[in-house]
Amino acid sequence: MDARLTCDGANLSPQMHLPTPPAGTRSFAIVVDDPDAPTAFTHWLAYGIPVGTRELPEGASTPSRRLAHAIEGVNSFGHAGYGGPCPPEGKAHHYVFRVYALDVNLTLPAGASPEQVNAAIHGHVLAEGQLTGLYARGGS
Repeated sequence: MDARLTCDGANLSPQMHLPTPPAGTRSFAIVVDDPDAPTAFTHWLAYGIPVGTRELPEGASTPSRRLAHAIEGVNSFGHAGYGGPCPPEGKAHHYVFRVYALDVNLTLPAGASPEQVNAAIHGHVLAEGQLTGLYARGGS
């Protein structure tokens, strides 16, 4: 991942292109996790993304800017919005971006936890896409 998308740069959410969703989709959700962290670590929770959304520009969410026309949960850094990769020095960490096409508009309030978002989308996923990025600081 480019450093501008990380804590070593501007901490900008990446540009994302959302697919044409399957029939019956009411909204999208995005969950970004680091499976290499010692404990579960979520970098971004976004939900209630309108079904007509096809692109999120770079920097649409940052630690100080909320995603327009959507709702964001609290990440493992303790704030709402995108929190970019910030692994300890050493081996690269994997950052898994999951986009869900949902058959509901989630009614969760802003600031929901990863557990609340995952529970709310359970049983409502019509399709899922996944992309994994790598980032390392001072290591291989």
